[in-house]
Parts: sequence; structure tokens; C-alpha cells
Amino acid sequence: MAGRTLAVMRGMSEFARCQIVPPYVLEALAASGDPQVAVWATRSLAHDAELRARRQGLPGLAPAPSMPSRPGPAPGGPGAPHRVVSDARGTDALPGTLVRDEGDDPTGDPAADEAYDGLGHTWQLYSSAFGRNSLDGRGMPMLATVHFGRAYDNAFWDGTQMVFGDGDGRYFQRFTRSLDVIGHELTHGVTELTAGLTYRGQSGALNESVSDVFGSLVRQRALGHDAVEADWLIGADLFTDVVQGDALRSLKAPGTAYDDPALGRDPQPAHMRDYVQTTDDNGGVHINSGIPNHAFYLVATALGGSAWEAAGRIWYAALTGPGISADCDFATFAGLTTAAAEAEFGGGSREVSAVESAWDAVGVLGPAAVPVPGGAAEQPPAEGGGEPGAATEVLVRRTGGLAGLTRERSVRLADLPGQDAEVWRALLGGGQLLALADAPTYPDAYCYEVCCRAPKVRVSLPEPGLPGSLRDLLERTLAPEG
Repeated sequence: MAGRTLAVMRGMSEFARCQIVPPYVLEALAASGDPQVAVWATRSLAHDAELRARRQGLPGLAPAPSMPSRPGPAPGGPGAPHRVVSDARGTDALPGTLVRDEGDDPTGDPAADEAYDGLGHTWQLYSSAFGRNSLDGRGMPMLATVHFGRAYDNAFWDGTQMVFGDGDGRYFQRFTRSLDVIGHELTHGVTELTAGLTYRGQSGALNESVSDVFGSLVRQRALGHDAVEADWLIGADLFTDVVQGDALRSLKAPGTAYDDPALGRDPQPAHMRDYVQTTDDNGGVHINSGIPNHAFYLVATALGGSAWEAAGRIWYAALTGPGISADCDFATFAGLTTAAAEAEFGGGSREVSAVESAWDAVGVLGPAAVPVPGGAAEQPPAEGGGEPGAATEVLVRRTGGLAGLTRERSVRLADLPGQDAEVWRALLGGGQLLALADAPTYPDAYCYEVCCRAPKVRVSLPEPGLPGSLRDLLERTLAPEG
């Protein structure tokens, strides 16, 4: 287990920069017509691109700032949290200057103190409700940096620590405000170190759903809300009043969280009859997660009381138990949660009945369930056949991010700037794209799809593995005309 944990953490540290705000949202702000917001959004995008390039070791860039040695044992001893909060002071240097260590008095800086408290609330949920000592179960220190960049419209988990921007103040508020989002991102670490759910299709949607479930539980427990009092929203504290929406997602009513000119409309289904078959978003991981999300909400509200005490215990037991596999689908997870309810509360208990009824209500069990194995999301990419000419049309689509929305553009090579058109001809006529299609995907990262009819090309390109020059080409191609 120790070897597997080390390997997973190495992989997470190298690749898993899980951002809260998707790039397409920042690009929409950059094109919003507000000059100051455009500057802030463009700067945030530049930060993201540079950090990705540094992580990939691309030439021509300054090396990433060195991280300090991981903090030692928790000051409170075994079984106590160890939180370390640093301040980047408006730069992109990580980890920044230490401003609050475990046990220190509040700093008076809302961002630093909210980060410290958010890490603590996440640790407390896992410790008190489930007996887990930090993300790895062995007291892993919890690190955070605040005031990252200037008006930085994002926050992320990079496999080692949480990093928070202050937001631009017009569309986004400071990102330390959203406790459920902190819990969501940190839970991706728990999932990687336990079930290791593959981030594609139904297993990927479960990965996202588990993060939403436990992120919501972190917030509910901190506020002392029971299942009836809880709002069941994810990211409700991120938006300013300008945004037309309540949050990024709703477990209570998937598909209703937002309807905004910049974000579009919440695409989540709440039932298997509306399951979205797609190659986008790693097979719809942020979209179809609405189905298991709603199942958990139904269980929690049927049982009443504190959602982490019964429903949460059942979900945690299923996630961390020996029966789960990396390719677990909805029906298998439904069976695992039913078995966990029986083990925890006894066969024939109201808990078992609530779990079975919830999965039936969302169409995962019984005749309403729809088969989804295989399909477009599982088809291997294809490339080759013919030479691209001026009339060749290429479709670029980007999916992923915490919200899981889609942005796409179809354009003729003849309509692109000369240099970009030449690069596209070389890419479409060769095998470079196919070589990049095998890169692994990571939670809340982004994925590009490139499609072309002649020559026949259809590849999915996970963003974390892309060279910066190729990502820049994809982003320029996605940019609207004019």
C-alpha cells in the first residue's frame, strides 16, 4: 500500500492541477467588453498556462519555485491536523511566505484565516465522521497558499497543496470563501488514494460526484446544518451578484444551478433517462455526475438528521472498501452502497431501503436504467487518410473544469492566420496528435477534442500532457472571429 500511495502522490503532484474555474469562463470575461476585467482574466489565463508549462518542463521558461520540505508531524501530536498557510502576496511564487502554522492565532487576513479554517473543516469531517487522519489516512500535512497572482480568478489543488486567488471582485469573489469547493478538491486526493476511480465515463462521473458529496458534507458539518437545512449547492460563494445563477451545481436539483450568458445553462441530468452520451468532458464526468449526486441527496433527506452520520458513512464505506474498482460504474456503486448500508445498519433497515429507493428513483436500478457501456466516449481516436488542403475544416472542442461545460469552434484552415494554418496541416497530416492522445486524464483538468473529416481525424487530448505551443494553437483556434 505504501508503494501505491507514493506512486499516486507522485502522479498527483506532477499532473493534477485541479482548477476551480474553467479556462473558457475566464476567456468569456476576457472578451466581455470590460477593459479592466479583460486584463484580469487574461492575466489569470497567462498564470495558468505558465504554470502548466513549468510543470511539463518546457524549454525557455524559468524553473518553478522550489517547494519547502513537507512539514513535520502535527504540532498537536498523532491524530491532529497540521495546517500550513502561506501568502504569495500577489505573485505566482509558491508556496510564498508562511503566515499561519498549526495552532497559530488568526492573522486578521480573511483569506489566510478562511483557508486555514477550510483545511481544518475538511480534516475534521474525515476524522470525526469516518476516522480518517487527513487525505492519506496517515496524517498528511495540509498546505495552502493565498493571494496568488493579481485579481486571479481561480483556485486549484495541484496534488500537493491548495492555491487560492482573490478573484476580480466583479464576477468572482475571493476563492477561500467557498468551503464546499475546498472540500471537493481535497476529496479528489482521497479518491485517488483509495478507489482510484478512472476519470472517464461513469467511473469519472462517480469521481466527480464523490467530491461534490463530501465537499457538501464539509460545509454542512461546519455550519451545523442537517439534511433538510442544507442548500446542497457546490460553489455558491464564488459568484458576485452579476452572475445569473446560484452555484456551479445542485445536488438537490441537478440542471438548475445556473443559467447565465457567460456560463450557459446547467447541463446536469438527475435521471438515467437523460444520461448524456458524449465524448466531451472525458465522457461527461461533470455532467452525468448529477445522477449519483441526486441519489445521495435522496438518501440523506430520506434518513434526515446530519447527512454525514448515515448517508455519508455509507458512501465513505463504499468508496474505501475492498469491493470497489477503478472502473466502477453507477450500477456497481449502487450495489456497493447497498451492501455498505447492510453492513453498517443491518439488512432490512431503513438505511438499506433509503439507498435502494434512491438509486431506483434516479433510474440506476430497475427497468428504467439505460445501458451505457462502450459508445462514443469509449471509441479510440482515429487519425490519417488524405492530405489537408485550404478547404479542410477542423473542429476544436474543449471540455472539463469544475463546471464541465463545453466550448467549441469549427473553422476552415483557409480562414486561419497563415502560420497557424500551416501548423494545422502538419498536425492533421501526421501522427503527432495521435501520439498525445494516450496521456492520462486527471480530475477537473481540461480535455481538447480535434475532429476533421478529410483527412479523417478524431482525437481527445488531455490538457495536462499538452506542450504549451500546442495548447496555445488550440486556444487561438477556439477564439471567436474578430
